[in-house]
Amino acid sequence: MKGIVFTEFLDLVESKFGLETVQQIIDESELESKGIYTAVGTYKFTEMVSLLTNLSNLTKISKNDLLKVYGLHFFDALANNYGVILKSYKCPIKLLSSIEEHIHVQVRKLYPDAELPEFETIEQTDEKLILIYRSSRSLYTFAHGLMEKSFKHYGLDCDIKYELLKEDGTEVRFEILKK
Repeated sequence: MKGIVFTEFLDLVESKFGLETVQQIIDESELESKGIYTAVGTYKFTEMVSLLTNLSNLTKISKNDLLKVYGLHFFDALANNYGVILKSYKCPIKLLSSIEEHIHVQVRKLYPDAELPEFETIEQTDEKLILIYRSSRSLYTFAHGLMEKSFKHYGLDCDIKYELLKEDGTEVRFEILKK
C-alpha cells in the first residue's frame, strides 16, 4: 500500500483526535515500519488494518465509519496532488466512470506496484452511475467517501446506496444518483 495512504490517515487522526491518539495507535500496533511513513514508500496493508483497528477500539467508532470519513479526507489529498486530472472532468459522474480507463492508468504509471481496486461501470447517464467495486481489501466505505467528496468537489449533491454482493465486502454494487 502506498505511503500517501498512511501519511494522510495519520494526518486525519491527528486533526480529528489529536497527536496523542496518533502515538497511541502506533504504539498499540505491531508495525514493521514503526509508524514511520513517507508518501512515496510502500508498506504492508496489515499495518493499515492494525492502525484502523486500534483507532476503532480507542474511539468506539466502527472501522467502516472511520474509513468513510477517511475517504472524504483523502479526496482532498488527491485533489491537491492530482488536480490536473480532476480539472479534465466537468462532472463527478464522468470522473467516477473513468476510474479504470483513465485514473488508475495514470496511478499505475506513477506507482507500477500499486494494488488498486477495480471499478466496473454497469450503467451511466447524466444523472446516475452504477459501479461494481472489487477489491480483496474490502475498503468499500473508503471508496464511498471518495465518491461522495467528488460530488462536493464539483459543487453537487448525490445519494449513494450500496449493496454488498459478497458478504466480506470484496464486491460491492454502488448506485450513485445526482441530486
